[in-house]
Formats: sequence, structure tokens, C-alpha cells
Amino acid sequence: MWLKSLSVTEHVFFWIAIAGSAALVIQIIVMLCSFAGMDADVSDTFDGDVDSDGGLSFFSVKAITAFFALGGWCGFATASSINNVWTPVLVAIATGSAALVGVGFAMRGISKLQCSGNLVKEKLTGMTATVYVTVPAARSGRGKITLTAQGKFTELDAVTDDEDKLSVDTPVRILSYEEDFVVVAKIGAERAEESKTEDSVS
Repeated sequence: MWLKSLSVTEHVFFWIAIAGSAALVIQIIVMLCSFAGMDADVSDTFDGDVDSDGGLSFFSVKAITAFFALGGWCGFATASSINNVWTPVLVAIATGSAALVGVGFAMRGISKLQCSGNLVKEKLTGMTATVYVTVPAARSGRGKITLTAQGKFTELDAVTDDEDKLSVDTPVRILSYEEDFVVVAKIGAERAEESKTEDSVS
């Protein structure tokens, strides 16, 4: 059997590449469904997000998936032709890092396709979105969210009243639009926010 003929190093890179590629395909399908207007809320479990002032988020689930997919295949190809452990590792890290940075810039470029000035802001309330740049807790700062609204892939500044920060790729719901930003809550937590508001009014 072909798999049995692989070395230990080849096995490691092969299965990393398979797992990364499968995850990447799933994310592409979800993204296509989102562009098609379907309601696809996917919760990513990775919480190691790093933000930058420019709005770039290289350590998102999408970027890390690309890192393992491309790095895994390049490491596997190198291990198959070079009888050395460290060379495939270095090649995998280099190509994976290039994929990670590339996806970060690609997502930034896609977000610039938005045309928020033409959005009917009142219609954003109640829509679901995904955190693109971490939203600090308790309105202590602004983050960013992305969503497909009114036929456009849109990036908006966001704040939250939640006591915990909203990490990259967290699914959220828009509660209101205020001035030049939206107020969001993690999906499942927005009911608690509404309950607090009703209690304060009563």
C-alpha cells in the first residue's frame, strides 16, 4: 500500500496537509454560501487572535488553515524528494507563513469592496456578522465585523456591551447602529442584553 511506503516525516506532513485542505474546503463552501445570501453561522474555536491598527488579522482561522494546508503539502513534497528532516520543516514553515500573510491581505482586500455609504443602516439591526478584528469588552474600544448586507460584502466598526471581548471569527448579531459604528453581541448573548434593557426601562 502506498501509505505504508511513506516515511514518518512524510506521514506527518501528509495528514497535516489533508486536515488543513479539508478545513479550507469547508470554509470556502461556507463563504460561498454567505455570498449567496444563505444564513451560515459557523463558530470557530481558535481564540489566538492578533490584531493590528491596519485592520489586518493574520491569525484568524482562515489564515491558519491556509498555513497548515499549503505548508503541509509543500513539506510533504520536500520530504518525498529530500532525505532530511529539517529541510521539509523549514520549507513548510516558509510556504505556510506566505499563505498566512497572503490570506490576511486577501481578506483585507475583499473587505475594501464594501460600499457602506449606500447601506440602509436601519436594515442592519438583527443581522448576523463575523468578527474580523477583535471587539474589546464593555465598549472599551472598537473592533471590526464583516457581513454580506444588501448584496455587498461589508466591513463595519463595532463595539459591544458584553463583559468579555469578542474574538476574531466569533459569530455576532447586530443590535443597533449608532453614529458610525454598530453595537453587537455574541450570538446567544443578545437576549441577555435585551433583557437588561427591558429591566432598566421598567
